[in-house]
Amino acid sequence: MIFGYKKSKEKNVAVFLLQGELIDRNQADGLMKDVETSLSANENKVILNLAELKYLNSSGLNIFINILTKVRKAEGDVAVCCVNAKITELLVITKLNNVFNISESVDKAIEILN
Repeated sequence: MIFGYKKSKEKNVAVFLLQGELIDRNQADGLMKDVETSLSANENKVILNLAELKYLNSSGLNIFINILTKVRKAEGDVAVCCVNAKITELLVITKLNNVFNISESVDKAIEILN
């Protein structure tokens, strides 16, 4: 399954709904450009909604870390929501669950960022 995403904006927060499998850095070129565009427009609160993300590997985790770094440099923050059990396990094993704000829904993620 290929990787895709949809971008929306809710309550001054950029929400990226990730879909499919994120297993290669090149798959996320568009996502990274859209994150940078959001930051250029002073949208420095970002939610990564993983409701439709089926699989993530170390390359995908690296993309998450790159997004977090860019957003924090812009004095913003990132929240991750709707994480399935497999990806939750990966975040725990890598201890990234202590780095990212993780919530069960987009609404809770918006609350965390605001």
